Amino acid sequence: MSPHLSSLAALLQSLEPSRHDGVYAYAVLPFDTDPASLQPVVTVREAEGVTVIVPIEQAERHGLRVLFRAAWITLTVHSDLQAVGLTAAFSGALAMAGVSCNVVAGAHHDHLFVPEEQAQQALDVLRALQRTAPD
Repeated sequence: MSPHLSSLAALLQSLEPSRHDGVYAYAVLPFDTDPASLQPVVTVREAEGVTVIVPIEQAERHGLRVLFRAAWITLTVHSDLQAVGLTAAFSGALAMAGVSCNVVAGAHHDHLFVPEEQAQQALDVLRALQRTAPD
């Protein structure tokens, strides 16, 4: 396993964005629904319900109302959870390009959920950010 990077320059140089196949859906489940039956990629418990991110096919098969159709991009750099500035750097670059971004931080990687129709644009922006990162 690679060491977790914390230097912003090193993080940006090592972003290596990678898109997962398929389309992913944001949906909200009632509290009495077991999210495990859906095999969600992400689960967040909020006061209003349980938000899940699942492959679009699962959402449709279970009759869930899709709130957002997204492409899933993982920044494969092993980022330190205490690193400062990475989220601001990539979200700022995406914002300047007019791409919305929902971020989920895992223990090893950051996962971005962007509008599915802007997936390639998001990848292009992230790769440009990586190429132009300071030494």
